[in-house]
Amino acid sequence: MSEVAAWLRIPAGAARPVEDQTGLTGLYDLDLRWTPLQSSLASDPGAEPVIFSALREQLGLKLIPTKVNENVYEIQAAERPASN
Repeated sequence: MSEVAAWLRIPAGAARPVEDQTGLTGLYDLDLRWTPLQSSLASDPGAEPVIFSALREQLGLKLIPTKVNENVYEIQAAERPASN
């Protein structure tokens, strides 16, 4: 399940940290079907991504939003190195 959580962050479109708190171990063969693009997210940033609904309806997994501490690095400037 930790691999599913890692996959959800970017490829599946969650675009935020996803942490496995299921307590499930071992390997699972999952078959999940959903439409990756959802135009309603552009007009309603609070809308639930389709992948979240698919996880709940097809696999019985629920993603619960919580606050987490995460290190974020911000690049404030970049310059080319000076020639020697």
